[in-house]
Amino acid sequence: MKIAVEGCMHGALDKVYDTIKYIENTRNIKIDLLLCYGDFQAVRNGKDMDSLNVAPKYREMKSFWIYYSGQEVAPVPTIFIGGNNEASNYLWELYYVGWAAPNIYFLGYAVVVKFGNIRINGLSGIYNARNYCLGWDTMKGHLIMTILSASLIMGTGNNLFAAKKHFEARNSWKQTCCSAAQKTQTIVLVLAHLHCKFTALVEHEEGGRVTKFLALDKCLPGRKFLQVVDIDLI
Repeated sequence: MKIAVEGCMHGALDKVYDTIKYIENTRNIKIDLLLCYGDFQAVRNGKDMDSLNVAPKYREMKSFWIYYSGQEVAPVPTIFIGGNNEASNYLWELYYVGWAAPNIYFLGYAVVVKFGNIRINGLSGIYNARNYCLGWDTMKGHLIMTILSASLIMGTGNNLFAAKKHFEARNSWKQTCCSAAQKTQTIVLVLAHLHCKFTALVEHEEGGRVTKFLALDKCLPGRKFLQVVDIDLI
């Protein structure tokens, strides 16, 4: 199964779907599923803009409303989780999962679903040590998405720290992915929010299973925001 994984969406569904179409045409492949794990921004109308957790100067309709209204239908099945820049009023309506638009499925705030033989664990919400025990803040959320249950992740992060020097001080990327991996035991762990591409392979014990970790950038020209992953069906 070929799965396109995509970093922070920020409402640019049309650009992401155009990129997928380009990949399919140039590589002569068919992508079966799109996983979006960052700042999806499911803005339907002007009222949703009031609940969009971004600075006023960044509040834009973008293109989700076109798919929500049915003027366009997502060309590939799309599954997403909530980020920290969302129209929280709408996602709160789908707290326990649901179709955000035709062929576009929101995983809610902590849900496991199956697509074919692939099990997808989705977790919306932002990790912050000071606020961890305070419950959900409906205006904020970070994202972690894990694919197919099986292993654990870490990684030294030297290359990441070289590219994003401020990450080393707070080390939040490692706290987030390690905590998620320990609880979910995944084969593939994907992460957004950090706005950079970073990969790692971790062997859990000598000769044992390996977790593949992938972080991706946000959807902007020249950024590494999308990658196709091959998952062997069991």
